[in-house]
Amino acid sequence: MGPLDAIADWPVDHAAAAVISGGDRRMAGPTERVFDLASVTKLLSAYAALVAVEEGTLDLDEPAGPPGSTVRHLLAHASGLGFDTGVLVAPERKRIYSNTGFEELGDHLAGRAGMPFGRYVHEAVIEPLTMGATDLGDRSPAHGARSSVDDLARFAAELLAPRLVAEETLALATTVQFPGLDGVLPGFGAQHPNDWGLGFELRDHKAPHWTGEACSSDTYGHFGAAGTFLWVDPDAGVALLALTDRPFGPWAAETWPAFSDAVLAAT
Repeated sequence: MGPLDAIADWPVDHAAAAVISGGDRRMAGPTERVFDLASVTKLLSAYAALVAVEEGTLDLDEPAGPPGSTVRHLLAHASGLGFDTGVLVAPERKRIYSNTGFEELGDHLAGRAGMPFGRYVHEAVIEPLTMGATDLGDRSPAHGARSSVDDLARFAAELLAPRLVAEETLALATTVQFPGLDGVLPGFGAQHPNDWGLGFELRDHKAPHWTGEACSSDTYGHFGAAGTFLWVDPDAGVALLALTDRPFGPWAAETWPAFSDAVLAAT
């Protein structure tokens, strides 16, 4: 048995996982099964925004969202918008994890591109990576996508060796934006600072955290309230993802870090 097989003991009805390292992909569980991604959706939405920046459809520093906010602020959860409400503070005052911000981003990009946001994500990311089971449609850019482990493994491989955007663009997106902002990492409490990239949550030195203790400080990714996660450790050259059908809770906060450490140790 390998470390991925541990998902069979998770307290969930269904779980699937994959680890990607170089050209090697190892899978466990029903990898073709389609799950709700919840906030892992933000990775797909952010990547589509990066494609739009490279195409010239967006500029990171153009106004978007509330007064004083830009595309960069929306992607980095620094616009001042609340989780699912309007403005709480001025931009760059605090890192407020915001579904509203990503929905503002989706509306803004749709206007710039002249097409619905879900269609843009499909054309910019899903179709080029042949992620045939993945769908966003007209659902929320923050949490509305559905996908399979088979598909997300293709996206994880893209993050390890980008083809749809330049390496420099992905490096920027996984570098701290607006350093020093404090905030709350959902499910794990206050973080000082609560560093974030352009849509990518950065591990840095956060504690507690949903990735493993063996993950480098350069690790980035996202987890979702549907019991889903995807992280990439560029130092190790490893990506790990898991999808389940049980909402995030203490079971995940306890299980995922040890699972991540075991996978890294075996890779």
